[in-house]
Amino acid sequence: MRYSLFLVWLVAAQCAFSQEPFPLRDAVECTPREGLPNVKAKIEAGDSLKIGYLGGSITAASGWRVQSRDWFAETYPEATFEEIHAAIGGTGSDLGVFRLHNDVLRHDPDLVFVEFAVNDGGAAPERIHKSMEGIVRQIWKFNPEIDICFVYTLTDKMLGDLHAGKMPRAASAMEVLADHYAIPSIHFGVKVAAMEKSGELVFKAPKPDNIAEAKPLVFSSDGVHPHTETGHRIYSETIARSWPAIWAASGKAGAHSVPAPVREDNWENAKQVAITPAMLKGAWTKLDEEHTLAKRFRKNMPTLYKADEAGASLEFKFEGTTASVFDLLGPDGGLLKVQIDGGDAKSVKRIDGYCTYHRMSKTGLASELPSQIHEVKVTLSDEKIDKRNVLFEKNREYFDKNEDRYKEHTWYAGSLLIIGDIVK
Repeated sequence: MRYSLFLVWLVAAQCAFSQEPFPLRDAVECTPREGLPNVKAKIEAGDSLKIGYLGGSITAASGWRVQSRDWFAETYPEATFEEIHAAIGGTGSDLGVFRLHNDVLRHDPDLVFVEFAVNDGGAAPERIHKSMEGIVRQIWKFNPEIDICFVYTLTDKMLGDLHAGKMPRAASAMEVLADHYAIPSIHFGVKVAAMEKSGELVFKAPKPDNIAEAKPLVFSSDGVHPHTETGHRIYSETIARSWPAIWAASGKAGAHSVPAPVREDNWENAKQVAITPAMLKGAWTKLDEEHTLAKRFRKNMPTLYKADEAGASLEFKFEGTTASVFDLLGPDGGLLKVQIDGGDAKSVKRIDGYCTYHRMSKTGLASELPSQIHEVKVTLSDEKIDKRNVLFEKNREYFDKNEDRYKEHTWYAGSLLIIGDIVK
């Protein structure tokens, strides 16, 4: 629920920004292109397959991800299927491209489903191309025999485009890359929009007591996250319905050819880099394995550092163009001062309006810099934040009842997100 509320806000905020016109693609449920040849060969041989699910909260839920995995197992009992769960709520391809190796590739997948059409809904097409092309090229650089499939989910804000026979903006941008790299794509929203238009489905309504029997079907309660019994079931059935065309298009197994990139400035070189003790100045603590936050976020943040007092800093050099920190937002978040190449410091809060809990996020440090060596310094400031005022009004009652949770001003840093290389 916490990630759900955050994502509703994120999508609404992104859609509020003005956007340049972008040609929308015709709404097609499945475009098989060159299929999934290596997956087909392994299934026919009765091999074991690992399926990676890279996405946001819709994929993180125990819905289409689990249902599709079960469908594969039931449809092809001669083969075995293992899941790589690599979805994080409230995040898009601009984080996915950095965490791809740690969360997916090191587990040696055979197939990767990529789901970011909702969380990238407000991003510019150029940014989508950079991050999504980076994901594709990283996967095939790691192993060109991994098959990829793009899947597109939707929110109620996207129904208008689908009713008009068009894919929404983010999916349309991703289709440019799917064409270029001959990657099959499945749009989960085409069937949903048709059912909503015909009256078979209500996209957003309170969840009925007996949701499986309710007519019309209730897709979601918040306009974003499908109910497991209805919305997610439609999503997983779309994969099953698309599968014969993808299977038929799948030719000879082997390495995928990697053409010249659509964008030379794509994020193929994005990487997640461990923070080393030498980068930490001042009072820091490496959280032990039994710490509540370390346990909660261990899968995505194997190491988590806490700044213990004001003046603690993270300092490093990198040769490249972009740097961020994979970190946490939370009630005890403080104010950071970020300096690049000794310039003026900018302030960044590590608490926002939703922070009645901790969640994974990233602190952007430097973006689109000249490709050269840069010095970065991030310091926990001694300035205090009016945290009650930062929270959305609906969360201020929680603050009043739990003020002790907000007294500390700290920072939790997990790893660096770099386009380029660390300079030692």
